[in-house]
Amino acid sequence: MAQASKRAVVLLSGGLDSSVAMALALRDGVKICRAITYDYGQRAATREIQTAERICYHYKVLHSVVPLPWFRELWSGGALLTESAAIPHPSFSDLTDKAQSLESARKVWVPNRNGVFLEIAAGMAESRGADSVVVGFNREEAETFPDNSVEYLQALTRALSYSTANGVTLLSPTALMDKNEIVRAALDTGFPLSLVWSCYEGFESMCGECESCMRLRRALMQNGATEKVRFANLLT
Repeated sequence: MAQASKRAVVLLSGGLDSSVAMALALRDGVKICRAITYDYGQRAATREIQTAERICYHYKVLHSVVPLPWFRELWSGGALLTESAAIPHPSFSDLTDKAQSLESARKVWVPNRNGVFLEIAAGMAESRGADSVVVGFNREEAETFPDNSVEYLQALTRALSYSTANGVTLLSPTALMDKNEIVRAALDTGFPLSLVWSCYEGFESMCGECESCMRLRRALMQNGATEKVRFANLLT
């Protein structure tokens, strides 16, 4: 459980993991001084920002959008999250196939995204007198995205002990959970799941077919909560 004395900035995309991580941190007594959402040219930027704003309004947390127009220029060839090419649509069985999951992760990988995002957030935390950054990692996606892992959390926290004067630490209440457990935690804490945006696309509704949507759909089904979230024309 997080310490009640903690004061934190939250990295909030409006997706399941970061949103529930913030809700759990608040439940555990962490004082959230600000939640930040990045606009780095991703397809879902508008939806993520709108969702994060609604979630912050629900929890009475201050929200800031941090534009990073230069970020997509840092790599050559782009990444599917910021390009017009088709994003993979895995089946439920693909989610348990390690080779398929690795291939899907490779296609949507944005080089050092979490590293850049967390370093900026740590600087913002220090400047606001906060000693922590709350982030929504999870062990399910850590299997294919190493920057979602507990090991990465610990390594970057160690690095921040050198680069921040107050030794900013990273907190992730969801890091040891899979999506099923995160949805269960959301239900247990009364988090409004209808607000989340866990889609790589930026349509009017979540597509229900990209990997992020499919993992959320599966977790909702496992918890008997499919009615909580709408995916385009799907309810399951």
